[in-house]
Amino acid sequence: SETSGIIPDSPSHWMGAIATTLSFVNIVGGFLITGKMLDLFRRPEDPKEFFELYAIPSALLIAGLGASYFSGNIENVSGSVAIASAICCIAAIAGLADQKTARTGNILGIAGVSFGLASTAADMSSVGATAPAFEQVGILGGVGAAIGAAVASVVGPTELPQTVAGFHSLVGIAAMVGAAGEYLGNAGELDAGTLSAIYLAVFIGGITFTGSVVAFSKLAGMMKSAPLALPVRDQLNLGMVGILALGMAAFLDPSLANLSFLQGLDAEAVRLSSLEMAAVLSSVLGFHLVASIGGPDMSVVITVLNSYSGWALCAEGFLLNNPLLAQVGALIGFSGAILTWIMCEAMGRSITAVIFGGAGKPVANNGNDSTEIEGDITIGSVDNMMESLLEAKNIIIVPGYGLAVAQAQFAVADIAKKLKGMGKNVRFGIHPVAGRMPGQLNVLLAEASVPYDMVFEMEEINDDFEGTDVTLVIGASDTVSSAAEDDPNCSIYGMPVLRVWKSHLVFVLKRTIGNTGYAGMENPILYKDNVEVVLGDAHETCEALRSAI
Repeated sequence: SETSGIIPDSPSHWMGAIATTLSFVNIVGGFLITGKMLDLFRRPEDPKEFFELYAIPSALLIAGLGASYFSGNIENVSGSVAIASAICCIAAIAGLADQKTARTGNILGIAGVSFGLASTAADMSSVGATAPAFEQVGILGGVGAAIGAAVASVVGPTELPQTVAGFHSLVGIAAMVGAAGEYLGNAGELDAGTLSAIYLAVFIGGITFTGSVVAFSKLAGMMKSAPLALPVRDQLNLGMVGILALGMAAFLDPSLANLSFLQGLDAEAVRLSSLEMAAVLSSVLGFHLVASIGGPDMSVVITVLNSYSGWALCAEGFLLNNPLLAQVGALIGFSGAILTWIMCEAMGRSITAVIFGGAGKPVANNGNDSTEIEGDITIGSVDNMMESLLEAKNIIIVPGYGLAVAQAQFAVADIAKKLKGMGKNVRFGIHPVAGRMPGQLNVLLAEASVPYDMVFEMEEINDDFEGTDVTLVIGASDTVSSAAEDDPNCSIYGMPVLRVWKSHLVFVLKRTIGNTGYAGMENPILYKDNVEVVLGDAHETCEALRSAI
């Protein structure tokens, strides 16, 4: 139904307003943060890229769409702009897959979304939307954009993982309220296909919303990283999925309610009750699924939630009869699913267990049954490190999330450059899930202007530790733990790790001895004869080492 003024005047309009505002928060905040992180990889010697010139063809295309309104051909031109939007979004994903073209990919993504918004505005005009409707969208979009820009302005590389999870939660809420608003505004007039899309959007949106909130809380340290270990975990998940399936059946065919406690209600009352149940139960399911996954797998959970958010958008595209939204949603859904598979392969994890909240795995014991560690820890010093580094020829630095927390990347980058200037072979080894999400440590090192050719992925450098004189481990624990290969009872067993303990000498920088990794277990390499632990704040220790060198 058409709005009569700038202020929403019905429940369906209010839900549409909420979905619009949250979508603009996500769009503007997401692109600004992406651009901000990619700019950290720029170097003074890099050639100018003239991205502002992309605005010329973009403006011409949108101007042509506006001109078509006066020629009476806006529907055809709108379809062409929508195709251009889809092509730009696909090209953006391809560009973001490679560091050399990532900034171009981000610009193409902005162009694609801009074309999509323009095409949607044209479609609104074609179906007779009045000025108040456009004014309402403009105001809500402006509010959402301002919030997104404000969030982006305070997010740095350290806060990136939980921010991504937070943005995914906004997609989930937008899908839920958008679908509910579509139903409330058109109750009794919807076909089976649209009803199915509405229910699926609420279902997937609910899982995405609460699952992302849990991921945000774990990544931000607001919840314990240990998995929720309910003894009937799998049965609870299956039970909730079964009830949601029955709810969908009743939503599509209210006559089935005569077989349940809902008998006596009219068809639309049954549908509304089913949709409300789906919203609540899918939210509970999303919470339980992600809460049942341990901290070490949170980086993979982020990619799963990214995929979920795409499928929620895809469902919205079907219910709104918007092919572009369905296309972009499918693109996000499939790309997130592919990245999830790649991450699971890198971590030696079961993709089924990650997606379904640890399904089929024994309930976690939180590391209590892991093998007892024997031996003593050797405490080192900054002077020991300095002398060993000056004598070494081959040096590998392995950063972890502790480096991000301590903001020690600039001191470490300076140490590496000084040692390299002395003729030493200095490299950085990055685990695929170092930090709290893929690429976080790469961004941190880029922020500190570490040259690209000094940074190596795990599979590129893991075989070189045996020939390395000194390895510095700064703020990493689970990703360098020998328990992943030696202790079948530990929670990270089977996860590929950087074999730092094979180096001739290893220095591990830790705040305290009892400070465990994200998996909540102590690292056995601390007790090895060739490992020295240097205690203290990583930033202060690295600054002292830089001064000593």
